[in-house]
Formats: sequence, C-alpha cells, structure tokens
Amino acid sequence: MKRVRVYEFGGPEVLKLEEVEDLRPGADEVLIRVKAAGVNPYDTYMRSGNYGTRTPTLPFTPGSDAAGVVEAIGAQVSGITSGDRVYTMGTLTGAYAELALCKRSQVQPLPDRISFAQGAGIFVPYATAYRALFQIARAVALETVLIHGASGGVGLAAVQFARTAGLTIIGTAGTDEGLRLIGEQGVHHAINHRAPDYLQEILRLTSGRGVDVILEMLAHVNLSNDLKMLAIGGRAVVIGSRGDIEITPRDLMQREASVTGMMLWNTPEAELAKVYRAIHAGLENGSLHPVIGLEVPLAEATQAHRRVMEPGARGKVVLTI
Repeated sequence: MKRVRVYEFGGPEVLKLEEVEDLRPGADEVLIRVKAAGVNPYDTYMRSGNYGTRTPTLPFTPGSDAAGVVEAIGAQVSGITSGDRVYTMGTLTGAYAELALCKRSQVQPLPDRISFAQGAGIFVPYATAYRALFQIARAVALETVLIHGASGGVGLAAVQFARTAGLTIIGTAGTDEGLRLIGEQGVHHAINHRAPDYLQEILRLTSGRGVDVILEMLAHVNLSNDLKMLAIGGRAVVIGSRGDIEITPRDLMQREASVTGMMLWNTPEAELAKVYRAIHAGLENGSLHPVIGLEVPLAEATQAHRRVMEPGARGKVVLTI
C-alpha cells in the first residue's frame, strides 16, 4: 500500500510518499480502502510540529478524515461488513494512505448520494461547525450569526447547519467566487471582508445592534474587530488562529459578551455522540452536502498542504486515492 509519512517536522516538503506492506485489522478494528482523504488546516500544524499538546509522535501519517469502502473487519466487529461505503471520524493509522485502520466507533455509513470526495470532507469541518455553533455558542433560531471565512470547509458546514436552524446568516469571503459560493449555499448577506467598510456594512445590516454569534476562523486578524460587532450578550467562538492579536477588554465589558476558544479534540464523548447524530441526520435528509473545492492526487499531498493554507478558500481540499 502507498501512504504519506512524516519523519521530521517542517514545511510541506516533509510529506513523503512511500510503499509499505498492507495493514490488517485487529479483533476490534476496521480496515478501510481509502478513496479520498480530507485535508484540514490542523493537518499542517501537526506536520510542522506546532499543535501544542496534540503534536504527534514521529513518524506518523497525517489525516483523520477519509472515505472509502470497508476492506476487512476484525472478529469482534459487528454492524458493518466488507464492501460497505463509509467515512471516518478519526483513524488509528492516518487517512493519507490507500488503507487506514479505524476503531469501529470511528466508522460511519456513507449515504449513496454522497461521493467519496464529499465523504472525506465531513468529520472535522462538520463536527467543528456543529460544536462551535450549537454546543459552545448555543445559537438558537432568530439569532444572527456572522461566519467569518464562510467559503472554507468549516464555514460552509456552519452555513448549512445555521440555515436549517433558522438563524440569519452573515457570511464573509475574500473573492467574488467565494461570495457567489456562500450565496448559493444559503447565506442571507454575503460580505467581502477585504472591503474597507465591511464592519460598517455588518452593523448596518443589524441596524446597529450587532450580531449574536461570531464564528471566527482567523482570530489573529479579526478578533479585535469582532468584539465591536457583537450584540449585548453576544458570543464569539475562536475556531482558528495563527498568531497573536491585541484586543480591548472594554468592548467585551460594555456588551457583556464572551469569547470562547474551541478545539474539536476536547469534546466530551457524550457531546461528541450528539455531534455524530446531527451530522448523520443532516446527511440523510439532504440538508448537509460537503462542497469540494479542490481534488489533488495522494502523490501531490505537498501541494494540498500549501493550498489549504492559502486565502480565498472555496470548499474542501481533498486527496484522491
């Protein structure tokens, strides 16, 4: 089997494609023949060794999001069989490979109408979006949510969840293509965050009241301004940040607002079970439909890692295998 391996921390060039013997499942494991693997920004942080307590032990194969078919199951595994179409919510051996081992709890059925590429764009984006929007921000119908970077994988997932929950959605993107995409996905107001007056435009759309919830993908750029756009009792959730930023605490005080950081891996098991159920229901009823922006062959994983960190995202980046 082919897999991507990281033997030293560094830039995209440390991703090495190699050939190794095929994996075999243990008694309680599922072996997946991977057709596509999702590429997430956190994969690049792990590759570079800059992911705090989540920094992996070398060597390792990146990736948690995969979609494919069940190749084999262990003797103690039930409820799934060889040939089933599935997607993963984590793996034991990494998703950037032709074969991946998973715990039974990490394997979910993939609806026929969802392609393998789309299946590889489910776990991290949709679980992050649901956790941030409903479990941390506790958004409810009739509230207004600002999704910064709405054209990326997590942003689009949040748009789809927010639309079905009855929220008014303000989404930002940095290109005409991104703005068009988020409009097609159901954003009520699409704003170019590169425009010099975009803050004033958001406040105008809310009649000066501000927004109830902000999902922030690039806090080191936007958080200071975010605090000025929150309504009384508003909640900002920091999903992504790549550096430091200075804020004015009085912006929080006068609004009695809050800022909460999140990392998907900290989700308690009981809450994660609710996330899984919500995603499964959305995939079944058609309200959730991953948008793929770029498909790259496994052998070009270095390109995928560069592209996923570039501005102007328009959906998920996936590796095809």
